[in-house]
Amino acid sequence: MHLTLEFGGGLELLLENSTKVHKVEVTTPKDGQGKVTMKLLLSWVKDNLIKERPEMFVKGDSVRPGVLVLINDCDWELCGGLDAELEEKDVVVFISTLHGG
Repeated sequence: MHLTLEFGGGLELLLENSTKVHKVEVTTPKDGQGKVTMKLLLSWVKDNLIKERPEMFVKGDSVRPGVLVLINDCDWELCGGLDAELEEKDVVVFISTLHGG
């Protein structure tokens, strides 16, 4: 499945070359359901894109508190949160709202 992932608010600094936009292909699970959920995507991002300090992005199976997640410009909680099913060419945005001071 082809997805566009965007990172902002400083999260891009955790990725290789600090690239904000990533066009990725996520393989569907082999369990026969063929669904890519946000839970699966977060695990994929942690394993394939995050190059340093993954604890700044994920906590357990979800994103760290303070990370805004949008699926096609809609809050992911309105789409089902971790159980939200993604579709071909969806755009998922991760924005950190936490700032030091």
